Amino acid sequence: MSDAPAPALSVLDLVSVRTGQSSSQAITASLRMAQLADELGLRRYWFAEHHNMPAVASTTPPVLIAAAAARTSRIRIGSGGVMLPNHSPLIVAEQFAALEALAPGRIDLGLGRAPGSDPVITQLLRRSGTTSEAERFPDNVADILSIMSPEGATVRFTSGGEYQVHATPAAAGTPEVWLLGSSDYSAQLAASMGLPYVFANHFAGEGLERAMALYRNQFRPSAWLDAPKSFITANVVVAETQEEAERRALPQLRQFARLRTNKPMRPIETIDEVLAAPSDPLEDSLVQQGRARWFVGTAASVAAELRAFGAQHGVDEVMISPAAGSYEADPLDAAPARLETIERLAAELG
Repeated sequence: MSDAPAPALSVLDLVSVRTGQSSSQAITASLRMAQLADELGLRRYWFAEHHNMPAVASTTPPVLIAAAAARTSRIRIGSGGVMLPNHSPLIVAEQFAALEALAPGRIDLGLGRAPGSDPVITQLLRRSGTTSEAERFPDNVADILSIMSPEGATVRFTSGGEYQVHATPAAAGTPEVWLLGSSDYSAQLAASMGLPYVFANHFAGEGLERAMALYRNQFRPSAWLDAPKSFITANVVVAETQEEAERRALPQLRQFARLRTNKPMRPIETIDEVLAAPSDPLEDSLVQQGRARWFVGTAASVAAELRAFGAQHGVDEVMISPAAGSYEADPLDAAPARLETIERLAAELG
């Protein structure tokens, strides 16, 4: 076992939908995972934002956050993340101010610069082009921070008048705002604004070391944060044996391969479906590339790898995306393999 200290565990949830499963069943399974994470003492539970994808039901993080917050008592609940080009800063500020009022001291607002979908969905969400909103990302983040603060924001008119804007009438606190990304841009922006930063390692394995170094070296203290604060995401599958863990990783690995080869998207395959219809050579190659960056194995082996991973990158927290697939016989309204990943790993890391 690694001598490095055990990192705190958190969970990133895309609310995966597999073959034959309804959105209702997928959300029920995710809320069950959030409850388990709370019971096990994990640090935070975040919902991603993706749109119009057959395998992903996490389209509206604020709705899912409210549901999870109502079913938990201590764990932080948040977005990983809200894709800001899709939304008005005022609406985001109002939603998360309301969530903070519902669960004081437990709400995180993770913000991303990418739209999280294709150009058609982006047009439907915003009725404007993607480029202008992406370019306004720093200003939009600053607007959200101001509007959510107890003091609110001041709009100054060219005529000389002023107008006060508050996300909620009498805020007693504000959500913790994080910037998410997988590039130098997001790391440098988080550093310049003095905000905490998350590198999205679960889907972008390149550039991790450089982004983290840029964030730490360029960080400027702010009203929100005195020193750099960050963690890293990772795809994780844990089972009783290495062989079983490798099997459970196959459905999500093949889904990533299909995405990278622009093949039509579909619900997450079951393990039985993957084994019955092997991938083509290109998919096999992409599966192997993806597998090299995942943490797959027994609780002991994965815990040791995560200890070393956290120490290597100077973080005391790792947010895992429980990526275990399911068999045909698994109940459609549960996520037994993902629950097992969380439970076994939490027990091993203490």
